Amino acid sequence: MSGKLIVGQGLRAAANLRSSNIPTEFAKSSAAFLSAAPSGGKHALPDLAYDYAALEPVISAETMEIHHSKHHNTYVTNLNASLEKLDAAVSAGDVSGIIGMQGALKFNGGGHLNHTLFWENLCPASESKLNDGPLKSLMGDVDALKAKMSASTIAVQGSGWGWLGYNKSTGLLEVATCANQDPLAATTGLVPLLGIDVWEHAYYVDYRNVRPNYVNAIWDIVNWDTVEKRLIEAQK
Repeated sequence: MSGKLIVGQGLRAAANLRSSNIPTEFAKSSAAFLSAAPSGGKHALPDLAYDYAALEPVISAETMEIHHSKHHNTYVTNLNASLEKLDAAVSAGDVSGIIGMQGALKFNGGGHLNHTLFWENLCPASESKLNDGPLKSLMGDVDALKAKMSASTIAVQGSGWGWLGYNKSTGLLEVATCANQDPLAATTGLVPLLGIDVWEHAYYVDYRNVRPNYVNAIWDIVNWDTVEKRLIEAQK
């Protein structure tokens, strides 16, 4: 898949799909997926700002390597493959094909987005500090908010994510959960500030099936500076 192909199709899609028989929501999402492709034409696995061993003992180097280089990379690979298929379906005017790709695009696109946010909101324990500022002020009772988010995240049935999000309408923080790889913003309208991955591959090597131990420990490696920057950006 070349960058020229995808970007060109994405620009055409916004105009062409509206006049087709494709349901409006699918036309919009297809145009958005195609036009959002990176300038190189393909999404890529992001580099980490730290070594795989940097988050130990909370998350082992083994888990990090598997999670980043295998699981996240699979979402990226499958997202690019799905975009190629979507591009072909749009070019051919294949309505059934376009509709059929929506699930794979949501799952793999969400997996890529969620994991990218996740790596950024982690850091070595020595660098994890919640300083006085707009984030801490809005959080109020920090321990109570952590406890609420932990409880909600631990209670996710099957696989999914726990999130701390910002509600632009109310100006408040909200705790939410999403199933599978559903993105927070698209699912709830909240701006994602902090996410906790509770798919078993995120913690099984280190904690086996004891999810509460993993969730409670991860607070020691939260990159609060990144979380606060996301809040400040969301408040603009």
